[in-house]
Amino acid sequence: MRFCKLPVLFLLAFACVQAAPSAPAPTEPVWVAALPGFGEEAYRQQVEALITAYEGATGHRLVPGAKGKVGLKIYADSGPGMATPIPLVKAVISALVRRGFEPQNVFLVGLNQLRLRMTGYLPSLVSGDSPFKGHQVYVLESGKFYDPVWFYDSPLPERFNPIFAEARAGAAAEAADKDEDRKSFLATPLFLDADFWINLPVYTDHPTLGINGALVNATLWNASNTSRFFRSPASAPAAVAEMSAIPELRETWAFSIVSLQHYQFVGGPYFNSLYSVSEPVLWLSRDPVMLDALMLERINRQRRLTGFKPVSEDIRTLEFAEMLGVGSTQTAAVRKLRVD
Repeated sequence: MRFCKLPVLFLLAFACVQAAPSAPAPTEPVWVAALPGFGEEAYRQQVEALITAYEGATGHRLVPGAKGKVGLKIYADSGPGMATPIPLVKAVISALVRRGFEPQNVFLVGLNQLRLRMTGYLPSLVSGDSPFKGHQVYVLESGKFYDPVWFYDSPLPERFNPIFAEARAGAAAEAADKDEDRKSFLATPLFLDADFWINLPVYTDHPTLGINGALVNATLWNASNTSRFFRSPASAPAAVAEMSAIPELRETWAFSIVSLQHYQFVGGPYFNSLYSVSEPVLWLSRDPVMLDALMLERINRQRRLTGFKPVSEDIRTLEFAEMLGVGSTQTAAVRKLRVD
């Protein structure tokens, strides 16, 4: 794929893609660890086991590079009860420090200040205590971490793929008149300031995107002005796929680690404890599409068991991402590698 480039401005858009869609990426393995509990020590041991297995299989050591920094994309936007578990984040930080990173060079990236504070990622306004003292927590909605030369703008042209064209058709009438309203600026710390970054999503269902997980945490919850996609829901799944295929984002995205300590199958992304499930399992994979597809199966299983309809098959977020070569939806072919 080739992106439009101007002397100063890099347009991260697929309007100037001239090649055909990429073939589905080869199926990446999913490393699996069983959690003996949800405390810090249990997470520390199993995260270390997962990362060690990943390094052994890929030959890619998670050690400091030229920038000496690493970013962690956390999720807190469903509020307390459905945020990235703090013990998981502490375990990942410990694993990185053991591999040579200075603690102050491991930073966290989240979207909303209030929810980050409510979920314990920012210091309490009462006590001032924080579990991540010494680590920078970048709040994207502050507007401080977007670069005007990095933005997602143009949709795929109709000639690129008829399925994308169909998804765009419903949104065309609602297109904004102002040029700036068409742009979503990307948060650059993860792919410009760090040697690499790790995605730590939490899973819920989503009325527009089908599933809120690895792909969405890395894209819509990592950019500005993304509410426009929910004003035009037909375009949201294609936007997630297109943003997840941006080369600069993908090149520095090491992998995702998913804890099934809690996930939600109905009513998301707003937290509702009545529809949440807990499993003592950790997954690690370089394929966010596969992780989302595996979780979609789990979410649909829980929906059927409780009398709800499965997530609509008309929502094609994962299909679009697979078409762009981001990953695979072929869950029957997945290689699950246990590290217990």
